[in-house]
Amino acid sequence: MKTFTATPADIEKSWVVIDAEGVVLGRLASIVANRLRGKHKPTFTPHMDMGDNVIVINAEKVQLTGQKRDKPNYWHTGYPGGIKSRTTGAILEGKHPERVVMQAVKRMLPGNRLSRKQMTNLRVYAGAEHPHEAQNPTVLDVASMNKKNTRS
Repeated sequence: MKTFTATPADIEKSWVVIDAEGVVLGRLASIVANRLRGKHKPTFTPHMDMGDNVIVINAEKVQLTGQKRDKPNYWHTGYPGGIKSRTTGAILEGKHPERVVMQAVKRMLPGNRLSRKQMTNLRVYAGAEHPHEAQNPTVLDVASMNKKNTRS
């Protein structure tokens, strides 16, 4: 039996919309990362971009467990003494709460050129509205997949 390797002609991408309201961030990011890579498909090939296009809505209503809202997120400006930090809770309540979901998904993908290409297939919106209705995305209900996916 020969090992199947996908070619660009074999790739079929679909659109998926996920509602992040009340869903635990890590579990959401794990499911989104698997969808972006295409690991849910039987024709998965590690070196090809065969994942789906994923739309995440209500990113501002994502839940965190434990004391993770108070955990600082660090970045460096590139200048001497330029380390900065902001808590995850401050980012979620700030101007761009979708960055928390983007960063969580990015860190669950391998750090190579292919994963940077796969991240372009992810669209995250803070509210419930998104401009991708023309693609007829299917709804993936992450909250009902496992009872641990939601936080009460």
